[in-house]
Amino acid sequence: MTGKKTLRIAIVGAGASGLMALIKLREAGLPDVTIFEKADSLGGTWRDNRYPGLTCDVPSLAYRYSFAPNSEWSHVCAPGPEILEYLKDIAARYDLERDIRYGAEMRTAEFRDGQWHVTTSQGDEGAFDVVLAAAGVLHHPAYPDIEGLDTFKGDTFHTARWPDNFSLKGKRVGVIGTGSTATQITGAIIDEVASLSLFQRTPQWILPLANDPIPEEQREAYRANPALLEEEFVRLSAQQTESFAAAVVGENPRAYEALENYCKDHLNLVTDPDLRARLTPDYRVGCKRLIMSGNFYQAIQKDNAELVTDAITRIEPAGVRTSDANSKDGRLHELDVLVLATGFDAHKIMSPMIVKGRSGKRLDETWASAQEAYLAVTIPDFPNWFMIGGPNSPVGNFSWLQTAELQFGYALKLIETLRTGNVRELSPKPEALRAFNDAVKAKMPDTVWASGCKSWYINKDGHVASWPWTFDKFKRDMTEPVMEDYLFG
Repeated sequence: MTGKKTLRIAIVGAGASGLMALIKLREAGLPDVTIFEKADSLGGTWRDNRYPGLTCDVPSLAYRYSFAPNSEWSHVCAPGPEILEYLKDIAARYDLERDIRYGAEMRTAEFRDGQWHVTTSQGDEGAFDVVLAAAGVLHHPAYPDIEGLDTFKGDTFHTARWPDNFSLKGKRVGVIGTGSTATQITGAIIDEVASLSLFQRTPQWILPLANDPIPEEQREAYRANPALLEEEFVRLSAQQTESFAAAVVGENPRAYEALENYCKDHLNLVTDPDLRARLTPDYRVGCKRLIMSGNFYQAIQKDNAELVTDAITRIEPAGVRTSDANSKDGRLHELDVLVLATGFDAHKIMSPMIVKGRSGKRLDETWASAQEAYLAVTIPDFPNWFMIGGPNSPVGNFSWLQTAELQFGYALKLIETLRTGNVRELSPKPEALRAFNDAVKAKMPDTVWASGCKSWYINKDGHVASWPWTFDKFKRDMTEPVMEDYLFG
C-alpha cells in the first residue's frame, strides 16, 4: 500500500492460529510473512493428536474461522480428523503452503537494532520487524514421573504420539489419566479391547453430550442458505459465552446452577454405588476443564472395564502395580498396551525457544515466577512481539478460533501503527502490565477455577492462567488498543 512501510513478519507455528494470522496479514497488505513450523506438516494440536475418539469439545458449527463457514461437519462435535482436513482445505484455498517453512523450529529470537533476529533449527533466518507467537499452549506432552515407566515390555506411548494404524483389538489396555482425552478414548475403544484398566488419580465432572450426526438434509440446507449457517453460529456462540463462560467466572449464577445439576444428574447413570462414589469429584463443577461425553459412564460400567483408584506404585515389565490394602506387594495389572493420557504442560508457552528482548532481557527469566502479559498479547521490554494464546487468554470450553481471531485483530491494529513508519517499535508500559495483572488477581477469586482443585490452568506457583471476566469483556478489550498504555520508539 502506498505510503506504508513494508514489514517483514515471522509467525511461530502452523496450527489454527498461525494459519489464520497468515491469511489476515496478507489481506491487510502485508505479504512478507513466513511461518516457522517445527513439524513436517500443518495442523498443530489437530495434527499431533490422532487417538481413537478424538473429538472437539465445542459444537462444530461454532468452531470455525469467521471467514470460512463450514456446512460439512458430520457431527454436533466434529471428530479430530475432520478439523485437520478443514485446516488443510483452508491452507489449499488460500495457498498458504508457499509461506510455511516446515522442519524449522524457532530456536532463538533476539531483539536488537529495532528488529527481531531469528534462528531456527535450519539456521540463521535474518531480521524481522514483527514476531507473532502462535504456537499454542497444548503441544508439550506431560509425562508422568512414575518409577519403572521405561521398563514396560509392551507398547507404551503418550496420546499425542499415537502410532499410525495401531490396533488395540483383543489387547489388555491400561490408560493413565481421566481427563478429556482418556474419557474420549474409553468410549471409543471399550468394545474392541480385551480389557481396559483406567487408572484414575482424580475423578472428573462430565457434562452429558449426545454427539449425534448432523443429517445430510441439514447440511444441504446450510449449503443452500449460508445465512442459516451463520444464524446457527451466532446462536451456539452466544450459548457458550453468555451461559457457560459467564457461569464459570461468577457472572451467571443461574447458568452455573444448571451446569451443576446437569453434571450431577448425568453421574446417576452409574448404577453401582461404589463406582459412582469413586467417580464423584470433591471439587466444584468447572474447576477443572469440564469434560463432555455421552458414552463414558456407559463404557466404564462394561464387564471388560475397570476403574482403578488405588495409587500407582511403579511400572513393571508386565504392567502397572498399584497399592492394595490387602497385600503388602500391591496388585499387578498385567497389560499389553499402556497409554499415557497425561495431558500437556500448558505453561511452556515459548519453550524451548530462547527469547531476548530489549537490552538482552530473557523471557524465561522474566517469567520465572509467573507468566504475565498485558491483555494476554504483549509484554513490556519485548517490542513488536505479539502472542496469540498468551498468559490469561480465555481457555474455557468455547471456540479457540474465535479467541485467536480477536487477539490477532488487536495485534494487527498495533502492527498498523508500525507500518506508518513513524514508529519502529512498541511495547506495553510496565505499569499497564501491572495494572492488568493486579486486576486479574483481584477478579480470579470470583471464578470457579480458584475454588480449590488442581488443573492445567494453574501453574506451579498457583497462578491461574485464564481470563477471569466474561467473553464479552474480552471482545471489548480486543476491539481497540489503548495507545496510552504503550511505549513507542
